[in-house]
Formats: sequence, structure tokens, C-alpha cells
Amino acid sequence: MNEQTGEGRIRLVLLDDQALFRTSLGRLLASQPGLEVVRECSNSAEALEVLRGSAVDVVLVDFDHATEGRDGFMPAARRNGYRGRFLVVAGAADVSDSAMAIRLGASGVFLKTEPPERLVQAITFVANGAAWLDQRVIRLLAAQPVDGSLSVDGQGSASSLTDRDKKVLLGVLEGFTNRRIGDGLGISEGSVKASVQHLFQKAGVRTRSRLVRAALEGSLGTAGGRLRPPRSATAGEAPSSGDAPHST
Repeated sequence: MNEQTGEGRIRLVLLDDQALFRTSLGRLLASQPGLEVVRECSNSAEALEVLRGSAVDVVLVDFDHATEGRDGFMPAARRNGYRGRFLVVAGAADVSDSAMAIRLGASGVFLKTEPPERLVQAITFVANGAAWLDQRVIRLLAAQPVDGSLSVDGQGSASSLTDRDKKVLLGVLEGFTNRRIGDGLGISEGSVKASVQHLFQKAGVRTRSRLVRAALEGSLGTAGGRLRPPRSATAGEAPSSGDAPHST
């Protein structure tokens, strides 16, 4: 959980070099109850200086700044001691670009085409330790046939995923609980839990967020076909109040 300050508000820094977008976004977020905009920054150096001197829960960072590489903004902020979260704001859905942002430290990728209320939801999810994965990125990911193995840093098993594993994995990407995944697939919650643990073992991870990261990095497998959503999943659907986001 984030340590919200200022009477429980989530404290934000905005990093975007487009002044009109940055200012408009800042005004929008400042008007939302529970959010506080600490600073609007036009460059990485300015944002790093703010993070050194202020308590900040989430940095909303433009995609270009977020993907500057190992010597870019997000790794530099970590080296300087920042322990909050990064939410990347991107102009388009792209699996490889999203994977790059996640690898460099982002907790999620939000598309600029989404409505404001979804952005507030994404900020809240990220601030409280969840991973935000845009539904369009999930659909692109699900449509990609890959090599049939699930491996992270060479540690995972090279064996192919079962059909049930593939369907449970997509439910995890959607942010659904084990119960909801089971309802959608017509299997028990215990069976879903067993599949999730199987996926963890194959990927060499211990949390759903790490599993999402493995999926984005292209290290999950769907040999013999593509991932198909559980029956309860609908395109563009946000997790309901009964669904746990990807916890870290």
C-alpha cells in the first residue's frame, strides 16, 4: 500500500514535455478528490529534483521519458531513492513498447485515448501496489502466437502451456479473481488456483504482477493457438469492485 500523505491524498508528479497536455492533465487531476498534484514537470531533470525533495506516490510519465533506457528517468529516480510508482501515459497501444516500459520500472501503461475516470482508477490501482494493464494491450497480447514456452531470464520451464493454463493466464491479465476466472471457464476456484501456481512455477515468479510482466516481455507461450478470453471477460472491461488488481 502506498503511504498517502496530505490527509490521505495520492500525491502526483506529472512529467510530459507537451505544455498544453501537461497543464490540462494537471488541472483535471487536481480537481479530483483524493489526488494532489505536487508538480508538473517538462523534463526529467526537473522531475528528479522534485522527487528528491518531496513525498510522491505516483509519477505520471510520458512514454518517451519512460523508455529512455537504463540511464533514463525511471532508473535514475530509483537510484536516487524514489520508492513510489510510475504510471506511463502513452499515445498508442503496443505490446513491445509496453514491455519496455514495464522492464524499466513502470507499474502500468495508460492510453491517452481512455476517459478521465479510467485514469483516476489507474492511478489508484498503481498507488496501492497493483499493476495497470490497458485492455487493448491485453487484446493485442492475446492475439499474438508465440513460441510455446514460458520462461523468465532463462529460469522457467520450456514445456508448453496447457489449454487451461492459457485461459487462466488471460484471466490473470484481465485482473480477474480466481473465482471469476473459474466461473468464466466452468471450473472450480481450486482448479484455477492450481493453474496459477503452475504458471508461477513455469515463469519463475511468485506474484501476479510478475506474471503480467513476464507476459508483456513476450516470455509466455501459447503454442498451437492464441489466448482466448474467459466467457465472463468482455473487451474493454475494467476489473469490477469484486476483482483484485494485480498485486505486488
